[in-house]
Amino acid sequence: MSTLANIVVTIIALMHVWFLILEMVLWDKPAGRRAFGTTAEYAAQTRVLAANQGLYNGFLTAGLFWGLIVGGMEGTHVKLFFLACILVAGVYGGFSATRKVLWIQGLPAAIGIALVLAS
Repeated sequence: MSTLANIVVTIIALMHVWFLILEMVLWDKPAGRRAFGTTAEYAAQTRVLAANQGLYNGFLTAGLFWGLIVGGMEGTHVKLFFLACILVAGVYGGFSATRKVLWIQGLPAAIGIALVLAS
């Protein structure tokens, strides 16, 4: 079960690397606008805000990789903390922005938490 939990945590971390790229690099490009359903005008106006959001996704990624590298009980606690942060952000985003955030961000974090706790 530990291996499966670590695979899922790695996938979640890599998802947040992709979110970082979308928000920090591609936000005002066609791929970023398509991913978030924004117009060129809106993307230009909110570029700095999106980059800041992307930076936070980078911190979440770093935390998950930190937990994977540390391993043991300490790594478990680190992974659970960062997965909980992602879950809270996913739930909040699901209710304040779009329901899609709940499924794309919140659900994987919940699954990750369950697997880490079970391992």
